[in-house]
Amino acid sequence: MPFDDSPDHGVIEVPYQRLSSDALDAILAEFVGREGTDYGDYEVSFEQKKAQVLQQLKTGQALLLFDPIAESCHIEMTEVVRSHGLRPD
Repeated sequence: MPFDDSPDHGVIEVPYQRLSSDALDAILAEFVGREGTDYGDYEVSFEQKKAQVLQQLKTGQALLLFDPIAESCHIEMTEVVRSHGLRPD
């Protein structure tokens, strides 16, 4: 069963290290721009948010996924992907 905002079939995990720095930056910017997370009382800049997501990719806490059917990228927490029994192709 798919989870919210995540592709559910034909998804490919993409090692972020294989992307050019420009491509990765564009994906991070697009993701952070749509994310809509409320940081409460803290002001977190757009660049800080991108850095946080990049750090999660580097530590393996998050995965970069590509949905070839929708031709879109998605970043999801690794534990969420695994807890739903989904494994990218």
